[in-house]
Amino acid sequence: MSHIHIPDGVLPVWLWLGGWVAALALVTVASKLGGRAGSRRAVPLLGAVSALVLVSMSSEIVPIAYHVNLTVIAGVLLGPWLGAIAAFIVVLTLALLGHGGITVAGLNTLVIATEMALGWALVRAGVRVFGKKRAGWVSAVATVLTLAVTTSLLVGIVALAGAGATGRETGALDPESLEFRNPFSGGVIAIGLLGGDEHGHDAETEEGAGAGEGDVDAGGEDEHAADDHDAQAETGGLDVGRFAAVVFTLGPIGWLIEALVTAAIIGYVARVRPGLIFRGALASTERPRYGDEQGGH
Repeated sequence: MSHIHIPDGVLPVWLWLGGWVAALALVTVASKLGGRAGSRRAVPLLGAVSALVLVSMSSEIVPIAYHVNLTVIAGVLLGPWLGAIAAFIVVLTLALLGHGGITVAGLNTLVIATEMALGWALVRAGVRVFGKKRAGWVSAVATVLTLAVTTSLLVGIVALAGAGATGRETGALDPESLEFRNPFSGGVIAIGLLGGDEHGHDAETEEGAGAGEGDVDAGGEDEHAADDHDAQAETGGLDVGRFAAVVFTLGPIGWLIEALVTAAIIGYVARVRPGLIFRGALASTERPRYGDEQGGH
């Protein structure tokens, strides 16, 4: 949910350029600090976790237009510094595949890296307080809190960018009434490549054109209002307040789904491979591991 799906040419230059500068600085620092605390074994783990996050962020839950990030799991396994590197790898790969613009990749790196770091910190604190046996539900609570924070960060970035950045797929949610429609009302599969008569799209377009002509005759004020409405319809944008309402309506549903997935995965790994979690990024101190350049024998 916190991944910013904004194409190139929408964000103001100062915003996306600042995001790139901050992201590159973060990755530079993370590569140095992550290399000190990590080991050669962390490299394949970094690749595997990055691939897992990449696949999950490419798979959408259609009715609510949400994709599971698994960023809290990535933070738990990698820690904040290697997590920042993983975030950059995933975001840049998605941008090259058309999942958001190249210009927004810097801001996306910052948001996803924040998710991993905050998730890691909350799970680590929760495990220390409630014990390792409760790692599953601790990670679920940490996931909800983390996604609430980073989704608010997303809305803040969009507010800085302006209404042009508020275009968003809303799935079965009607952005005007904030009510959920039946996602299968038009059939399980609907293909509109040859025209929109069946669903009334062409009629709506003609009506919109006629209304636009009437507005021109009505006066300058109505003409500007019509132009703004048409521009908003073309870009699929919403005003910032409506965008925030949509995001925070769909968000909690996705947060709950992701919390359940995260709890199941963390709980399972904690039972079958506890060392992968509790002796890794969640450990209070980093100890040299077998096979490190400066490790044991």
